[in-house]
Amino acid sequence: MGTHGAGWTDSQCRGACRSSRAWLISPGADVCIFGLPAACALFLVLMEPVWAPTGETSGRWWLVLIVGVDVAHVWSTLYPTYLDPNGRCVWRRWLWLLPLMAWGLGSVIAWWSFALFWRCLAYLAVFHFVRQQAGWVALYQRKELGLALIDRRIDCATIYISMLYPLLWWHAYLPREYDWFISGDFVGGWISLWWVEVLWLVYVGTLAGFIIRQGYLYYRGATPAWGKGLVVISTAACWWTGIIGTNSDWAFTVTNVLIHGIPYLSFIWVLRPQGVWWQPPGVFYGVVVGLAVAEEWLWDTWVWHSMSPGITLGPLPFALLVGLLAVPQITHYLLDGIIWRKGSPMYRWGQPGV
Repeated sequence: MGTHGAGWTDSQCRGACRSSRAWLISPGADVCIFGLPAACALFLVLMEPVWAPTGETSGRWWLVLIVGVDVAHVWSTLYPTYLDPNGRCVWRRWLWLLPLMAWGLGSVIAWWSFALFWRCLAYLAVFHFVRQQAGWVALYQRKELGLALIDRRIDCATIYISMLYPLLWWHAYLPREYDWFISGDFVGGWISLWWVEVLWLVYVGTLAGFIIRQGYLYYRGATPAWGKGLVVISTAACWWTGIIGTNSDWAFTVTNVLIHGIPYLSFIWVLRPQGVWWQPPGVFYGVVVGLAVAEEWLWDTWVWHSMSPGITLGPLPFALLVGLLAVPQITHYLLDGIIWRKGSPMYRWGQPGV
């Protein structure tokens, strides 16, 4: 039996290697990044009678959750792209093309119909939210050497059904006390309650199948995929609680925002371009929150007028402005489908042994 650095035996080294495949960064970091936001979200749902007795998200909580997490995570995309020389080199065409496309298309839709603009944006956001959770699972799968095709398919089916079933249920039971962006942004009436009942069996069966399969692999001696399981189970718990298990804006907001924005912010800071500058987490977070506050102030001043009389514009200037203000959000949705692909700095978290 050989020994390695620090006096480790062969079996200890193999055990450490297997353990590293269960996490993207480390057990503690992964639990903090994925587990704590979910636990916090579920705790806040329980505290609704105390902190949100009407079921509405109050102004101060809106600042914390929407501005401080959701909009802030949108702006964090600047770090691996526009603020990183390597990112500007790799994605130089997309970094200019996508914002121009977002502004142009967004302005046209907003000019045609303000309600249609928010409907399109809502479904684009839904796609982005679903794909991000599936992306975390894909990164964990890259850590698992020799992962069987059946396990890849079970993982994929489970993470998708854990979100798509609540979304379909939501569409079948419209209207609800919560909306994605604005009232009426989702289209109802196209899925029957009968189909929802049938899909419930698929939903439960898929989640049960994932848990049983993980237990079987553990029984056969495989290293437990703790991190992947944490993402899948926490996603299922939060999406079910925020959409099906409750019926309030507060519950939907906390379960939707925290498990989406906090992991993204965390990984962007971990993967920030080290060769350009180094920012402690407080400075990094302060920058993106400052940009988020500025954006929301512009939205309120020119569009919503909830805190100030604002400025009234004609239809065309208004549409152009709405499209422009939505550029950071739409660009984030589109870039996020590019920057995590193979060849990007983010991809290194999917490499075995990293």
